Amino acid sequence: MSTNKPVRVLLGVSGGIAAYKSPDLVRRLRERGAEVRVVLTPAAGRLVSPLVFQAVSGQPVRSDPWDEQAEAAMGHIELARWAELIVIAPATANVIAELAGGHAGSLLTTCCLASTAPLYLAPAMNQAMWRHPATQENCARLRARGVHFIGPDEGEQACGDMGPGRMAEPERIAAELLQPGTAAAGPLQGLTVLVSAGPTREPIDPVRFVSNRSSGRMGFAVAEAAAAAGARVTLLAGPVSLPTPPGVERVDVETAGDMYREAMARAPEADIYIGAAAISDYRPADVRPQKIKKRSDRLALDMVRSADVLAAIAALDDGPFTVGFAAETEKLEEHARAKLMGKHLDMIVANLVGENLGFDCADNEAVVLWQGGRQALARCAKPELARQIIELVAERYRARHRAPASIGQPAVS
Repeated sequence: MSTNKPVRVLLGVSGGIAAYKSPDLVRRLRERGAEVRVVLTPAAGRLVSPLVFQAVSGQPVRSDPWDEQAEAAMGHIELARWAELIVIAPATANVIAELAGGHAGSLLTTCCLASTAPLYLAPAMNQAMWRHPATQENCARLRARGVHFIGPDEGEQACGDMGPGRMAEPERIAAELLQPGTAAAGPLQGLTVLVSAGPTREPIDPVRFVSNRSSGRMGFAVAEAAAAAGARVTLLAGPVSLPTPPGVERVDVETAGDMYREAMARAPEADIYIGAAAISDYRPADVRPQKIKKRSDRLALDMVRSADVLAAIAALDDGPFTVGFAAETEKLEEHARAKLMGKHLDMIVANLVGENLGFDCADNEAVVLWQGGRQALARCAKPELARQIIELVAERYRARHRAPASIGQPAVS
């Protein structure tokens, strides 16, 4: 975000022991030119005095939704309109759960609901609380709404435990908020990633088409995870009703032909191509110029093969690291491995589809295959599954570039 003028940052502080770090975060944000206002939950106010935050921010501190000194006693609306960025640090398990459930029980959560500003959370809690399925489900739900997470870090905790759950350091949080690119590099930092997602629609006549049940959720989650990992991401999106992931360039397409043209135009410049789209394998040979009338009991369509985007990209000379997806109803690994080898892919992500599986579901599981390797990913929310997939993609991409294949051979590792 540009710092040509002061960026207005609303800092929310919830009641975790890591609240002692939050005054330092105010200082580091102001060093970068931000104007900072602070909202405390009642529990946070018992851990760190509001006077401390007032001193380091130079602004009144709010915690009471019924503050008579606020504009027309509507402090939450005033703050929500003022903020250009909202960050909660520390974000406890409780405040994460409240936000995931859409609750407005405090001035802080009410401001979040009333604002359209980007929301960042810096989680801080005991490692068991962070790992708990309820917390992970809440985080996945928030990620799906476009909420950004910074951390948590791993290490020794105030309770004596070791593991993930430490609040990210104030310097890192300030850098990620106000100076993108200065924070710790992600595993895809500096790389260009092309992702395809969603279904395609193959027209029969002006009002009918052939398509499939893909919702696009998995591909969109993969695009968001790649961007979060530091990549420059272009998303080729079939016809879906999903918001564009933050930090992602989106190109909307309709048919398999559209997808092929856009993908082939961009693939030579990409380091990685992830083909998560459910592209129609067949399309009507002839598109009727007028609506087909119901004149008989049977209607036959002559279908022809669509261009194979995945195989075409994998066959490019000096093409990108190519990752395919395989949605199967039976013999999952057998069919997926045949696709991996037959199309000379670098990696394939395979999952079963059917009733309550894959399409139209908020969660999924997968098996990731590459030549000589395999890793099963347990069922979880699609944003979390996407994050794990991107970690594997980054790992295998780096492995291939450490040990390039022989000239004339498919690049596999």
